[in-house]
Amino acid sequence: MLTLDKALALIHETLAPSKPVTLPLSQCLGLTLAADVVSGIDSPPFDKALMDGYAVCAADVATGVATLTILERITAGMVPRETVRAGTATQIMTGAPLPAGADAVVRIEDTREEGDRVVIQTRPIQPEQDIIRRAAALKVGETVLTAGMLITPSRIGALAELGVATPSVHPRPTVAVLATGDELVSVDQTPGPGQIRNSNEPMLIAQLQSYGVTPQPLGIARDVKEDLAAKIDAGLKADVLVLSGGVSAGKLDLVPSTLAAAGVEEVFHKVDIRPGKPIWFGIKRRPDGTSCAVFGLPGNPVSSMVCCELFVRTALRRMLGQPDPNPQVELGYLVRPYTMRSDRPTYFPAELTRTPNGLIARLVNWQGSSDLRATVEANGMVLLPPIQRTFTSEEVVQAYRWGS
Repeated sequence: MLTLDKALALIHETLAPSKPVTLPLSQCLGLTLAADVVSGIDSPPFDKALMDGYAVCAADVATGVATLTILERITAGMVPRETVRAGTATQIMTGAPLPAGADAVVRIEDTREEGDRVVIQTRPIQPEQDIIRRAAALKVGETVLTAGMLITPSRIGALAELGVATPSVHPRPTVAVLATGDELVSVDQTPGPGQIRNSNEPMLIAQLQSYGVTPQPLGIARDVKEDLAAKIDAGLKADVLVLSGGVSAGKLDLVPSTLAAAGVEEVFHKVDIRPGKPIWFGIKRRPDGTSCAVFGLPGNPVSSMVCCELFVRTALRRMLGQPDPNPQVELGYLVRPYTMRSDRPTYFPAELTRTPNGLIARLVNWQGSSDLRATVEANGMVLLPPIQRTFTSEEVVQAYRWGS
């Protein structure tokens, strides 16, 4: 049976970053740059004041005391007309261009005006005080952002400053979600004998939304090949199809055979983890060179949740061109002991809390892959290796946050 690392490596090998497109900045938050961004400007584009005050020749205020003639008043957006020379000053606002001849700014708080003169009483003024020179932050030809960078609010600002209105990015994949099973009813219905509500679909949709994609729900497919095949065919039009249920080895576990009939190539089936062992992954390759990544998640809700975090999220990160697509690991420590009895690596639901002493993990009272109630108290999971022993409190473990 595959290890998790080998399964994730197969996802990397099978999938590639989505083909770059150009999008307006307003649609780029959370996406990944597909190309380097080189500056076509200097920033700042001119020498400018960092404070409201007076632009001066620093030598005039070397002692901190001076009385100077005011030449003009410059606000942001204006261009100075006068050259500052010995014995003169220009009143200037923050961000305004520094007039020729000036090499420092005296803060407004350290001055007072007397007619057309300004009296300065402050500490000794040094050249370059409270000014910033042209291109101090950024030069023409400098690479500012590189391919693979996640576009954050601050990087949106940088792109706007550079005039990059439509950067090249890897677009968000389209994702279809399909729940399977004769036992399922919609969440607004009362289950009859042998039935349960369809909790997996809204849960998976919420998980996918937390990853930054907008999934398309396909509803419930019954355990009948014709119904399942029709809904799978609709889902294969997306970039990713996520199914829950029908991937084990039971008589009505029809998903793998129906996918094969639809031309989906199996990449792997079953991974050595708990919960989620029956996870199925494959790829539908289309004649036009595009493809659909397909994940068959186990029907038990905690299995579906864990597999979505470990496998589907890795695939989405890979398709988004992120440099480290794999599940993001943090180190934390347990706050109470736990006796491990499973012979498979176990991703145990846990409440993760940051403290001044580090991340702590409180394992919830979890009864297994069908116990969705236990996850209400959890915001992540902890990996417990397949060692049948008692893990002590304060033992260091690998932790994974859900949806972050």
